[in-house]
Amino acid sequence: MKAIQAPDLEDIRRAQDRLRGIATRTPLVKLQFEDTPAEIYLKLENLQPIGSFKLRGAGNAMMLAGPSGLADGVYTASAGNMAQGVAWNARRMGVRCQAIVPEDAPKTKLAAIERLGARPVPIPFDAWWRVILEHHYPGTPGLFIHPVSDPAVLAGNGTIGLEILEDLPDVDAVLIPYGGGGLSSGIGTAIKSLKPDVRILAAEVDTGAPFKASLEAGSVQSVTRTPSFVDGIGSAGVLPEMWDLARSVMDDSLVVTLKQVEEAIRMLATRNRVIAEGAGAVPLAAALTGRAGSGKVVCVISGGNIDTHVLASILRVDTGH
Repeated sequence: MKAIQAPDLEDIRRAQDRLRGIATRTPLVKLQFEDTPAEIYLKLENLQPIGSFKLRGAGNAMMLAGPSGLADGVYTASAGNMAQGVAWNARRMGVRCQAIVPEDAPKTKLAAIERLGARPVPIPFDAWWRVILEHHYPGTPGLFIHPVSDPAVLAGNGTIGLEILEDLPDVDAVLIPYGGGGLSSGIGTAIKSLKPDVRILAAEVDTGAPFKASLEAGSVQSVTRTPSFVDGIGSAGVLPEMWDLARSVMDDSLVVTLKQVEEAIRMLATRNRVIAEGAGAVPLAAALTGRAGSGKVVCVISGGNIDTHVLASILRVDTGH
């Protein structure tokens, strides 16, 4: 697969104009906690209409394709959030939509896909990962919107970076969940284009941290993946076509444990009344370790689509019930 080229700043600015009235301009709020190693801010992408940032990249890619490009429908491969982003835009545009999903996708996300009018197609995780690598699923009509490796998707994601700089021009570091690299590379491209000294940090969980392993080795690496409630990130490998771009805009990757993610979810819920899914809380978990520095640190809360029983279990630990 050919390496993905970064969108330029004008591509991202045009995406921002294209998404006005479609994607929510999400707020940047300060973490309401006194004893933290940095001045921590939260970029609340969990407040998008579908509960995650994926609305931006999907919307930009589909609007660029236009009616002729979507005449046979649209489909994507997603654990849930990108599927919702594509489905939401497909419903808005009157387009047929399917989502190729791993069999262990959370029921909350599958129900949301169906509620938005799309048809989920569950397949084994290894087969699903092949769809991600090969950019197609045999026998499926329509335009394939890749959840990561698509310049239009990257440009849509990059609009988050523009908003962060508009709201906090003197930001020192931005922490972003790293799954396939589309969110972090899009935001990193936007911010580095305007303020190259800002540190862009991937945030991974130790149940699957291939980007950290690849950075340390200097080449794409595979790791052992352990499924967990952090279902939006934590894959077994780095997409080869994303490697050059991701390492060019990311300064490092900070890896946290599941326990640290659970603590971050509880803090977000109890202190800021913010509901974050596992992947969405990973940046805060990383920031709370102090490894992102002591200045002004933005954590991208990428989504809030967490199964309610998982959330209840995590919160129950804090109350002692």
